Amino acid sequence: MDAVPDPTSVAALIGEPARATILLALLGGESLPATDLAYRCRLTAQTVSTHLARLTDGGLLAVERYGRHKYYRLANPQVAHALEALNVLAPRQPVRSLRQSEEATALRFARTCYDHLAGALGVGMAQALDSRGYVAQADGHFRLSPEGAAWLERFGIATGTLASSRRAFAPQCLDWSERRPHISGALGAAMASRLFALGWIARTGSSRAVRLTPEGEAGLLAELDLRVPSR
Repeated sequence: MDAVPDPTSVAALIGEPARATILLALLGGESLPATDLAYRCRLTAQTVSTHLARLTDGGLLAVERYGRHKYYRLANPQVAHALEALNVLAPRQPVRSLRQSEEATALRFARTCYDHLAGALGVGMAQALDSRGYVAQADGHFRLSPEGAAWLERFGIATGTLASSRRAFAPQCLDWSERRPHISGALGAAMASRLFALGWIARTGSSRAVRLTPEGEAGLLAELDLRVPSR
C-alpha cells in the first residue's frame, strides 16, 4: 500500500528557476532537443542537460530518441495542467520592452496549452459552445450534449473516437490570462487539431502563441457566431 502523495518533490523540481523555464518552454506541447531548449531558455548546454535529467527522472518530462538526437516533451497532460494552475497563482512580471509587450499580447489572445487551445480565443470558443447548448459546465468538466455531438461530427471530429479515449474527455482548465475555463482533455485536443488542419489557426514561429487566420475568423463566425478579431 502506497503512502499519501508527497508534493514537495515535485515542488522542488518545478521551483528551481531554470527547470521552471524549461517546463514552460514545453508547455505548448512541442518535443524539442536539448540544443533548442538551451537556446530558448538562454542556458548553457551543460546546464540544460543536467536539468533535463532531473526533470526526466522526476517524471515531469518524457524523452524520445530519433537517430542521434533526444527530444524532450512534457510527460503527460497532468504536468501541463499543474503548470497552468501555477500560472494562475503566479504574480505578473513587469513588461520591460516592446518585444515583451507584443509577446504577452499574443499569448493572451491565443496559445497552445499542451495540445489544446487557451487564451481569449480558447475561452471564447468554450463560451460559444456553452451558449449554443453544445456543452454544459458541471463538476469541473464540459459535458457534451447530443446537439454538440452532432455539431462536432459535422465539423469533422469523430465523437466515437473521443469517447473511447483513455484520456479525460473535456476537463475545465482555468485559463491564467482570462481567469475563466477553456476546454482541455480529449475534446480540447481534437478541436485544436481540427482548427490547425483547417488553417483557421496557425503557429507563430517558436512561440506557443497562435494566430487566428482570416479563414478562421470567418469560419468561427459562421459556425459558432463567435466574433474574435484576428491578431
